[in-house]
Amino acid sequence: MKTFIRVIEIWLPSRDRTQLELSAGLYGRLDAFREFSAGLRFGYDEGLAGRAWAARHPMILRDLDQPWFGRGDAAREAGLTCGVAVPVFAGDYLLAVLCFFCGDSEAHIGAIELWHNDAEEGPDLSLVEGYFGTADSFAWIARHTKFRCGFGIPGAVWHSNMPLIMEDLGSTPGFLRSEIARYNGIDHGLGIPFMDDPGHTYVMTLLSAASSPIARRFEIWVPTATRDALVFQAGRCDSTPDLALDYDGVQLKRGEALPGQVWMSGLPALSEDIAASDTVVGRSAAQAKLAQAVALPVNSNGRLRAVVAWYF
Repeated sequence: MKTFIRVIEIWLPSRDRTQLELSAGLYGRLDAFREFSAGLRFGYDEGLAGRAWAARHPMILRDLDQPWFGRGDAAREAGLTCGVAVPVFAGDYLLAVLCFFCGDSEAHIGAIELWHNDAEEGPDLSLVEGYFGTADSFAWIARHTKFRCGFGIPGAVWHSNMPLIMEDLGSTPGFLRSEIARYNGIDHGLGIPFMDDPGHTYVMTLLSAASSPIARRFEIWVPTATRDALVFQAGRCDSTPDLALDYDGVQLKRGEALPGQVWMSGLPALSEDIAASDTVVGRSAAQAKLAQAVALPVNSNGRLRAVVAWYF
């Protein structure tokens, strides 16, 4: 089974903060794409990472042949067809850009969507862009759907300003596209808010089918009320139905395990061998036969709201 996501990269500002440099990446067997990317630098508004820096919100690029992308030939040879960039800011200052790339196949069903509300234009979230694999009917519905605050995954994430995992999408009344999700085999999803730009709300949704998951596990960790530890809030794993039992009573200190590393640094982080980590997170991943992971901070008003992790 292949996941939607084939490549993950973390780009950090250079010492003089004028360019983005590749800090870490997961490339699987795509060594040529790794080598090509390693020597690149992107300025403000250059390449996918640089454009997300300038836009101050996530971006989805469905056409990697765009000249400004700069890696079209290498991506095509690697079988990559879509790119996503997620910037992480502290106020006006960029901390990092997390990029991930997807590849098409005949079996790929699912969606990565970016929704946006401009408070001056109305009360709804509208689709900015989406990648849907071969789920053409789901794509059509998404492009003709809007969400009010509190409705559907995008609206629920907007309302709470917190990441959200929703399961059984084909039979969930709160998921407004349940019928078309059931038809396409899409059964669970993750929503992530981006609300640092006053007057603008962005929500990214990752909707998975069991046959071709975007990732094999999602986790959400949140600070305790006293902000002295992270605790497990929600998760979904292909091979561990009772994931909450693995983390029952667990509190991660700053710097502990992958979520704690993200909390301490404020930056996205990845692990090429998460199962080798001698932590409760590593042991849970090893039991589920998960090899790699990436974690992203979700911030609001300069403070950490949550850490979201994907596992592969």
